[in-house]
Amino acid sequence: MPNFLLLLLVVLRAVAAVSGDAAGDTADPCAVRRIHIRTLPPRFNTHLLRHCDASFPLADPSAAATSAPSCESLANHGLGPRTHARSHSWYRTDVRLLEPFFHRRLLERDCLVDDPAIADAVFVPYYAGLDSLPYVLDPSLLNSSALHGASLAQFLARDRPQILSRRHGHDHFMVLAGSAWDHSQPQHSEPRLWGTTSLVRLPEFENFTFLAFESRSWPWQEHAIPHPTSFHPASLPRLDAWLARARRSRRTALMLYAGGVSRPSRPNIRGSILAECANRTDACVVVDCSAGKCSHDPVRYMRPMLGGKFCLEPPGDTPTRRSTFDAILAGCVPVFFEDAAARRQYGWHLPPGRYDEFSVHIPKETVVLGGVKIAETLAAVPDAEVRRMRERALEMAPRVLYRRHGSTTELREAGKDAVDLAVDGALRRIRRRVLALDEGQPERIYAQEDDNVEM
Repeated sequence: MPNFLLLLLVVLRAVAAVSGDAAGDTADPCAVRRIHIRTLPPRFNTHLLRHCDASFPLADPSAAATSAPSCESLANHGLGPRTHARSHSWYRTDVRLLEPFFHRRLLERDCLVDDPAIADAVFVPYYAGLDSLPYVLDPSLLNSSALHGASLAQFLARDRPQILSRRHGHDHFMVLAGSAWDHSQPQHSEPRLWGTTSLVRLPEFENFTFLAFESRSWPWQEHAIPHPTSFHPASLPRLDAWLARARRSRRTALMLYAGGVSRPSRPNIRGSILAECANRTDACVVVDCSAGKCSHDPVRYMRPMLGGKFCLEPPGDTPTRRSTFDAILAGCVPVFFEDAAARRQYGWHLPPGRYDEFSVHIPKETVVLGGVKIAETLAAVPDAEVRRMRERALEMAPRVLYRRHGSTTELREAGKDAVDLAVDGALRRIRRRVLALDEGQPERIYAQEDDNVEM
């Protein structure tokens, strides 16, 4: 009988931890949702912002002519300055400032606790992407890039070490404003690769959950969250007004491509798109975003997107693109050319099983090597189907935008945004890992079977 009772207790705990116990949630709205925000010395976060104009550039010097002044991008807790004086929801957002903005939004959440011993998760407010900039932009620091994050690891091990040791870091998470690939260079690789660090390879962080713009192919350590767009509404009427505008927009272009326009040296999907657009000016609109032209000027690409039926989202240096989320906000049906561009990345925000409802997939090999014409493929989609996909994309839009800090209760209660879903996903992953630890089943710690379940 005792063994039976023990087994029953384990089963009940598993159900409550993974699915959530309805009665318990009613009695305690913070059940399995308590977060402790770790207090860090300012050198790991706020000091990085204070010295933005002296310590390192927020904008790549090679694109200085087209980028916003570095410290100007810090306005509005990292959202950047408004696009114009009368704007209430549009900002010149530098995506590399997601870390301070995410930190600001987390401070607004319910169920924050001062005592880490009762927390279900620990958030580490390290502005990792910003702290990496000296290593990736200063040639003299290239050979030191393996040290990125080492000082933080030492601090966490020395200051109240019981917080980290209680669950061996499995309950810790942090945000990384960049691709996990850019911070996963092996520590001892020689020569060092330009533009990368070894942050997620540090042994001290091997059990942490990283929320990054792009995860690696085996994402047990990280999970992708949407690239920030420039749209950050603070009230439900402003969100509804934009979605209504996107719905009624007149779509005169069959397809649109926004991105770099330099022709690649060897055949690839981006080159095929540019070649086809050059021959089909009647069907394709190209927005030149070379050299950072679009980085802080959403008007440059959002207006054309409002006039496009389909937005082409080819991979570039990495598979994912910020343009994907701009397109969804504009109701411009995204066209993907490989699953790694989104379907395998953003399961918490864009459920994989629903991609066919709001997007089109054309395998890049069929275009580059098989002679498939993108315009002909898209023109064959019935108008009613295009309208249906556009509506589904706009229904998904609130899930991938980052609403403004201090937004109204009405907007918060209307649905979860990118931050809410990212935190909920991290909590669920941590809960699963901790349960596996508690039950002595370490082989389940790195399971991913529910990582892409719609929330």
